[in-house]
Amino acid sequence: MTGEFDYIKRNIEEVSKRVAAAAHRSGRKLEDIQIIAVTKTVGIEKINCAIDQGLNVLGENRVQELCEKYDILNRDCRWDLIGHLQTNKVKYIIDKVNLIHSVDRMELVQEIQKKAEKAGRVIDVLVQVNVAGEQSKFGLSHHEVKDFIKKINPFDAVKVKGLMTIAPYLQDIEAVRPVFKELYKIFIDIREENIDNIDMKLLSMGMSNDFEAAIEEGANIVRIGTAIFGKR
Repeated sequence: MTGEFDYIKRNIEEVSKRVAAAAHRSGRKLEDIQIIAVTKTVGIEKINCAIDQGLNVLGENRVQELCEKYDILNRDCRWDLIGHLQTNKVKYIIDKVNLIHSVDRMELVQEIQKKAEKAGRVIDVLVQVNVAGEQSKFGLSHHEVKDFIKKINPFDAVKVKGLMTIAPYLQDIEAVRPVFKELYKIFIDIREENIDNIDMKLLSMGMSNDFEAAIEEGANIVRIGTAIFGKR
């Protein structure tokens, strides 16, 4: 690694320590938490540095950016689509992504099913929940989630693996904590129903500013960009 990007190595070490400490506080270990390196607007050299440090799960917000980086980056890594996904762009990523975090409407499920069947794949997805009810955010309201998930049962090329939320950006992290608590309750409630074709294992919540609280409240996936790569 060149000296220019040494700060990324230091950032990853610091993030890993903080994740491990938060995991310990919730009765878990660092290995129980998946850190996704969010690469929105991040250049290939910096991404390579993160992969060199062991972060080989990459999260992209935009389809075009994911496709461009996928074609350039010839590394042993996994791509997740973590941003809002338009139905007409499913075809571009169906053969590239490991997990789609942002499923929030039936027309998107239908399109993923159609394109996944054509590609001979089963696509793992998370259902996005707008716990805080923010107008600016995508996702289902908390009372819509269970019925929505039950409607996904017949889709054999779409596998629900859990839930995702984007919490409000607040300076007071304690004010965000109820959002994480609520999603965890929904997650456990659905998991205990043992719905067919639903494998509730993954809870994606928490970003650079609030990932410790998210982990303490049950997250096992955190999406971290700024704390690794610096401000965009």
